[in-house]
Amino acid sequence: MESPLLILITLSFFFQSLLVSSQTLSNSSTICKTTPDPKYCKSVFPHSQGNVQQYGRFSIRKSLSQSRKFIRTIDRYIKRNAHLSQPAVIRALQDCRFLAGLTMDYLLTSFETVNDTSANSSFKTLSFPKADDIQTLLSAALTNEQTCLEGLTTAASSSATWTVRNGVALPLVNDTKLLGVSLALFTKGWVPKKKKRAGFAWAQPRSGSSTHTKPYRLFRNGALPLKMTEKTKAVYESLSRRKLSEGDGNGSGNGDGDDGSMVLISDIVTVSQDGTGNFTNITAAVAAAPNNTDGSAGFFLIYVTAGIYEEYVSIAKNKRYMMMIGDGINQTVVTGNRSVVDGWTTFNSATFAVTAPNFVAVNITFRNTAGPEKHQAVALRSGADFSIFYSCSFEAYQDTLYTHTLRQFYRECDVYGTVDFIFGNAAVVFQNCNLYPRKPVPNQFNAITAQGRSDPNQNTGTSIQNCTIKPADDLVSSNYTVRTYLGRPWKEYSRTVYMQSYIDGFVEPVGWREWNVDFALSTLYYAEYNNTGPGSNTTNRVAWPGYHVINSTDAANFTVTGLFIKDDWIWKTGVPYTSEGVHDYELNRRTGVFKVRFNTTCQFSIESYKVKYKPTISGIISRGRVIRLIGVSVKVLFFWINISEVSRDGDDVEFFVGAASEEFSTKYFVDSPKDMNLLPISIFFFLFCVPSSLIAAVTDDDVPTAYTLLQSYNFPVGILPKGVVSYDLDQSTGKFHAYFNKSCSFALQGSYQLDYKSTISGYISENKITKLTGVKVKVLFLWLNIVEVIRNGDELEFSVGITSANFEIDEFYESPQCGCGFDCKTKTKTLGRNPFVSSV
Repeated sequence: MESPLLILITLSFFFQSLLVSSQTLSNSSTICKTTPDPKYCKSVFPHSQGNVQQYGRFSIRKSLSQSRKFIRTIDRYIKRNAHLSQPAVIRALQDCRFLAGLTMDYLLTSFETVNDTSANSSFKTLSFPKADDIQTLLSAALTNEQTCLEGLTTAASSSATWTVRNGVALPLVNDTKLLGVSLALFTKGWVPKKKKRAGFAWAQPRSGSSTHTKPYRLFRNGALPLKMTEKTKAVYESLSRRKLSEGDGNGSGNGDGDDGSMVLISDIVTVSQDGTGNFTNITAAVAAAPNNTDGSAGFFLIYVTAGIYEEYVSIAKNKRYMMMIGDGINQTVVTGNRSVVDGWTTFNSATFAVTAPNFVAVNITFRNTAGPEKHQAVALRSGADFSIFYSCSFEAYQDTLYTHTLRQFYRECDVYGTVDFIFGNAAVVFQNCNLYPRKPVPNQFNAITAQGRSDPNQNTGTSIQNCTIKPADDLVSSNYTVRTYLGRPWKEYSRTVYMQSYIDGFVEPVGWREWNVDFALSTLYYAEYNNTGPGSNTTNRVAWPGYHVINSTDAANFTVTGLFIKDDWIWKTGVPYTSEGVHDYELNRRTGVFKVRFNTTCQFSIESYKVKYKPTISGIISRGRVIRLIGVSVKVLFFWINISEVSRDGDDVEFFVGAASEEFSTKYFVDSPKDMNLLPISIFFFLFCVPSSLIAAVTDDDVPTAYTLLQSYNFPVGILPKGVVSYDLDQSTGKFHAYFNKSCSFALQGSYQLDYKSTISGYISENKITKLTGVKVKVLFLWLNIVEVIRNGDELEFSVGITSANFEIDEFYESPQCGCGFDCKTKTKTLGRNPFVSSV
């Protein structure tokens, strides 16, 4: 029972708040209609009138009081039941104590925020980013209590633990209901009616940095532009045996001073099993990190060299702003084997667990080797706000990756598992990741996701964007049938979206699987948007009320800035990402060729002009200049004219439309940092949500053409017709795209017809082009796709799959021209017989 004094204080606070607001007053019956459990809600409040904010403050304050009371109860039960023979019960109680401490923090922050809006002021909402912060904390608090409740219910199932069930679990049921009320009233009372999404935010100069600090870039699988002192750099290079390249490649100017585009490193320690580093295990390195930093001095960097680290690592809530970098996937491995079958709770079975805000992991494998027979066995659990995992892998079977709470981002990661292997109730975005369902035990099915949103007011959900869903090798070679689904609803308001991803054909045509008969089928939100691959066909998908095939407008709600509202916490880490409005982008860092895809056409005004962006734009970007721009036009009088070039001219941005140009003052672009070399160009793209890494990566004005690159791979230029306006090439894989203004078709001496689409693509290596798309040849009455080109000495072999034909290479030393081929300007080039017809 609460003390009479506490009840009196709480009630006096409530009645005092009634006198403050000028808002229309309502009784609890009216207010409670907006909550998930109106009957319980009405039992909480006094029989007095108030507005939604007054009831909300009262509810959050009461939740805070109940949280303190619950911590005392848990402490008492842990002390009294230390003798229990079931370790799972003790571990469940310990989980509850840990989660209750976090919940107390979240509620205290929430109450302080809502209470600040009550000080003799009129009814007002919070800014959307601030409201999102508090809604996120309250959502996490509710999930924490439900996680505790589930763990106790599962562990305390015998008569010997009757007191634990009744003394702890049952009272917690009402606490979770109370938190649901608090969340509902906060959402109605403080969250603005219209969502105001933030665009890209440039990092502000960080205070406290040394004037002797110089920027350096670390290139791993991606590019993290790290900045550290000369002393820290020397330690890094001596212990990691790696050289950092001095960074001028990201628009950092002369490298002096504090550049907002760099990621500041405050200090570094190294973990190495051979004893050459500061520590031989990760746990010791984590313990050495400073506590409760605010990030102004930068990230504390732990570099973990290659090795198999058999340890259970926990990053506590006070180890803020920690960055952990390994030697690469399957090189730096953190591994364990805890499982539910062996007496651990799902929550504490994790090999690696992180709670500290602003944690970043790069190039590390997190693994749980318990195996599919041991059921729930977590490789990584994150309940860390603003946590980021870049180029990491997560390997286990059931319940591999526990995205427990708060806001999380995963980029270019690999996730392996079987049942519910991405689960939890965070607001989480996976971008450019690979999801690999594995071979489960016989008679099991695979479910990729099991999202745990339990309340309609939680701002949580799982977004899978631009990812690849393919079977792992052991599933491909399985000797028994395994059904694989995109997900199933763990909780009543489960929310998961797959968008712009490749889904292989092994996924069941229905796509999704129920949890238990008709549970949550009308309250869940499952959606798909613009996916590709043989498993992406939605024709035979489930017919549940909660399943949707959505459009680009709805899909925008599940992008980085749609789900997270703000994205500066990602940008400041140097990790690449795609934000709202932009589907994706491609950039060849060597040539500067780029391509950006938006969700829709974009139109806006500059002075008296209207500017329009097509859903896809492309061009070539270099320092201070964008050329060969395609997809951007300006309205002059009644005509839309293409903008072909943008350049920097002093403090002006100059737009070119053919021979004419127009300059605009940088006053239109005030949101850009003034010290960046790329000022106009970076702003030009900043306005339209192009990632800053696209601009920052380009350093060379000397851009080779598609034709000269062909020659660098030992091909003649004539296999490409004239008119290539841009191209991109991934040098690591050889994948390329070449872009024409329009499709290109021509005849060769009447022998046969060639047709090039406006975009062609394939994979190029020395003397070989494979998986070619976009080029066709007409053989007799049939159009056949040319899929491969191979150079053999002085001959080129063109393959159309069923057959191939050889041509002398000297016939392709010049590029043909669209329309007239090689016969332009009365010049005739004879290729003789049609080799394709002959070969057929």
